[in-house]
Amino acid sequence: MEDILQKARRVFEVEIRTLERLKDSLGEEFLKAVELLRSCKGKVITTGVGKSGHIARKVASTLSSTGCPAHFLHPAEALHGDLGVIDKGDVLLAFSTSGESPEVVSLLPYIKFLGVPLISVTNNPNSTLAKYSEVHIFLHVEKEACPLQLAPTSSSTASLVLGDALAMVLLELNGFTEEDFALRHPGGSLGRKLRKVADLCHRGDEVPIVLQDTHMRDVIIEMTSKGFGATAVVDEGGRLVGIITDGDLRRFVNKGGRFDHSTARDVMTTKPKTARMEELAAEALRRMEDHNITVLIVVDQDFKPVGIIHMHDILKAGVV
Repeated sequence: MEDILQKARRVFEVEIRTLERLKDSLGEEFLKAVELLRSCKGKVITTGVGKSGHIARKVASTLSSTGCPAHFLHPAEALHGDLGVIDKGDVLLAFSTSGESPEVVSLLPYIKFLGVPLISVTNNPNSTLAKYSEVHIFLHVEKEACPLQLAPTSSSTASLVLGDALAMVLLELNGFTEEDFALRHPGGSLGRKLRKVADLCHRGDEVPIVLQDTHMRDVIIEMTSKGFGATAVVDEGGRLVGIITDGDLRRFVNKGGRFDHSTARDVMTTKPKTARMEELAAEALRRMEDHNITVLIVVDQDFKPVGIIHMHDILKAGVV
């Protein structure tokens, strides 16, 4: 059993050493690659065959989800019609441990004709790909973790981490945010957590609103018909001046108040807690919990009601 664990640890050790060498080697070529990708006016086309192809596909996915439009092109399919996906303004990011993969090398005449710059990632600085690249990044892999030195292991790990490094550096330089990420992952948990009040609130005729001089009989009708257990109270200019909730009604009655002689002004809570369309729904939920309330009136820059959001809306959306 210990022998098996030792074999596994050796794989870790070999690949960790490979990554350390690659990390220490990063320099001018990496900086050139970042600048070339950042200045790309089109899209990043990644390519590779075999294990390098799997890495290239993953790198394209990571780039696309972090703000850098990218597309994986299988080099064999490219030779049978898919070359049309490459256009002027694109950048080709090619992965090939040997730098001599025939399928990838065969793309060179076409991309040179188009004037598409090539960034190659190989373990052979004297390879054909390296020779014809505007930027070449050397992986510095001394040996694979495979004891037979056959299966790509250290080289594929190094290529993957290098691709991640390029994507993460570009993410920071481009000012990519959590909100940007959520837009590209609407079905994911992060996308749900980063939903905004504007995505979940009720608007238009759904929003209960009364004037502050509205008779309480009509206030109760408005509250009942809209079903939120609350209503916004506005002045003649349409600005929010208060809120009436089911709790306000109970407190008013407990103090001896009479609805038949009262208006919204007499019952409302002034300076109500509000929300803005652009804020995260999670922030609105925290405000509700902090003040032990279940609804927030959504206001615009002029403090006029434009929506209403209920705690159940946020919980139902899976924000938390």
